[in-house]
Amino acid sequence: MKNLYFLTLVCLSISCTKAQEADFAFTHVNLITMESETVLPNQTVLIKEGKIITIGSSDDISTDQTDTVVDGTGKYLMPGLAEMHAHIPGNRDMDLLQETLFLYLSNGITTIRGMLGQPYHIELRDKVLSGEILGPRIYTSGPSINGNSVRSVEEAQTKVRAQKEAGYDFLKMHPGLTRENFDAVVATANEVGIPFAGHVSTGVGVRRALEAKYASIDHVDGYIEGMVPSSIRVNPNANGFFGVNFTDIVDTDISSQLVKLTLENDVWIVPTQAMMERWIGPEDPEIIAKNEEMKYMNPRTLDNWVRTKKGIIGAPNYKGDQALKFNQIRRDIIKEMHESGVKILLGSDAPQVFNVPGFSIHRELDAMVRSGLTPYEALYAGTVNPAQFFNDQGKYGTIVTGADADLILVNQNPFDNIANLRQQSGVMVRGQWLSAEQITQRLAKIAEQYKN
Repeated sequence: MKNLYFLTLVCLSISCTKAQEADFAFTHVNLITMESETVLPNQTVLIKEGKIITIGSSDDISTDQTDTVVDGTGKYLMPGLAEMHAHIPGNRDMDLLQETLFLYLSNGITTIRGMLGQPYHIELRDKVLSGEILGPRIYTSGPSINGNSVRSVEEAQTKVRAQKEAGYDFLKMHPGLTRENFDAVVATANEVGIPFAGHVSTGVGVRRALEAKYASIDHVDGYIEGMVPSSIRVNPNANGFFGVNFTDIVDTDISSQLVKLTLENDVWIVPTQAMMERWIGPEDPEIIAKNEEMKYMNPRTLDNWVRTKKGIIGAPNYKGDQALKFNQIRRDIIKEMHESGVKILLGSDAPQVFNVPGFSIHRELDAMVRSGLTPYEALYAGTVNPAQFFNDQGKYGTIVTGADADLILVNQNPFDNIANLRQQSGVMVRGQWLSAEQITQRLAKIAEQYKN
């Protein structure tokens, strides 16, 4: 009995440690679990076979039986991010495909929702999960459901059933649908059990879209048009780019009605606000094209982006002040939605105009903070919320025992400044560690091949 008492005192005084077999360990890190805004100091996280197996004080956990140990003293470990409005190359160019997936990973994005699917994306989704191809976890839509691809009720029913049978995760809604064909898509999707998300057709309108219970409305599409008072007779198809032409006639008081409908119907929102600001804002495209991350894009793609934006801001009816007002109204709507409890998902629409995969999500995080979210709330939209959206809580998005080891090691606290997230020491995707050095080397190779 005396010996047992002595051993207990020894353990308390020297903090008895427990050794476990592990493939990888982060030690002495400041831990951001995303279960709360609390940062836990001096933590060790053990990983085995791609899963988090142990979390606890570094004083209590031994790494003697761990293959690889990363000392995270002074650094912050947080869950990997999800890009909830991503695009994957539409062809089977494996070099471009792997390059795009790596650009996402290099910025801490360990999950993507592909918003314009192709048949081979289903195969790609499975190969990434099996580890055959390195990339973020993929959810994929089917091919576009739009006014050209769905021209009748019968075609709507056939295509929805076919996409469900093929194994796509959801339907991607694009513009141009008539109300009748849209209703047929919705009815069939509900019948077979496949969600739908994306754009709002002008022939449908945001109120009907909300009542139909989109899984998510992306780009805040349809809301500006929905804020035009009914007393003002407008041609809905004269709305311009996401409603910019209606900027000066909207009644901002109507936004509360739309926010209420969004909340009541449990529709999630993917703002893609940074994309909207870069695409339609008055900034010179030649200046944007000189941003550091543009060196990772094919010059032909970059030239096309420049031409596209020049076409927008060079149009006879373009007004820079109107574009700035348009984006301010959008930020106000995003803030009102967030404060009312509407669930926000982080997404940037990469690669679209001046949105380089991976890098653009950091611009979107900044846009979310400028729209009134705190850094913690903006990160929540890219970690916890995506897992909840896909009903995968505990699988990713939080640092908990049993979750996939999708992690980012950051040099400084991103809660203090969202820009700190750009300074990463490495990214882990399902237990595979990509150090900052490895990422830098691979990015340098990508940039080199696109050098003019």
